[in-house]
Amino acid sequence: MKKLTRRQFAVLAGALALAGCGQARSADTDEAGAEAQDASQDEASASDAAEAAAQEAANSPAAEASAASSNALVLVYSRAGENYRVGTVETGNTMVLAQMIAERTGADLFELEPVVAYPASYDECIDVASQEKSDGARPELKALPDLGGYDTVFFGFPCWWGDLPMCVYTAIEALTWEGKTIHPFNTHEGSGESGMFSTLAATCTGSSVTEGLTMTGSTAQNEREEAASQVEAWLAGLGY
Repeated sequence: MKKLTRRQFAVLAGALALAGCGQARSADTDEAGAEAQDASQDEASASDAAEAAAQEAANSPAAEASAASSNALVLVYSRAGENYRVGTVETGNTMVLAQMIAERTGADLFELEPVVAYPASYDECIDVASQEKSDGARPELKALPDLGGYDTVFFGFPCWWGDLPMCVYTAIEALTWEGKTIHPFNTHEGSGESGMFSTLAATCTGSSVTEGLTMTGSTAQNEREEAASQVEAWLAGLGY
């Protein structure tokens, strides 16, 4: 065998050392690549799981109920003060029902308020209401809701002289009802709904008016459990 010089031996040793280093780096690179691939797969699995959970939550009954109620409005005119058969109250009879409906459906609530409030005295109020009906008055309201974001309107009012209060006509004629579903409800003390729900169907152009809820004001005000039971039964019939 030919004897290597010191210089040749040094060159050969260096070459072998470089070859070994390359193998080590290659092994390190392969291991790091495998770890990165595992991490990427873990992230993908976590993302898939999160997406599945989000989809399941979106399809849950609670989410469906929330979506159903988010585009619903409870629109109500109600009068506090002295009321027939219930005395003087801070919350009007129809408002009691409106609040129950809003609470059970999650719908927004908007109260119609005349610029000139009706008298707190029952006798004085019915005199004013009678005169307004005779005159075909349209009392000015403080504000009107924007119905643009709502598909469904729960519309509540009392029965005055066998008709809608004239301030309710003000709202009906000022608002756009095209494509809306109206669920009417009213309070009374013996006259029922007096054809008011049919009046809504005739005057709220382009809307669909469903079967309404009618209840005596004394039940709404003084028999809250019974009132709540009737409200729940009505809402269930509507699919809420």
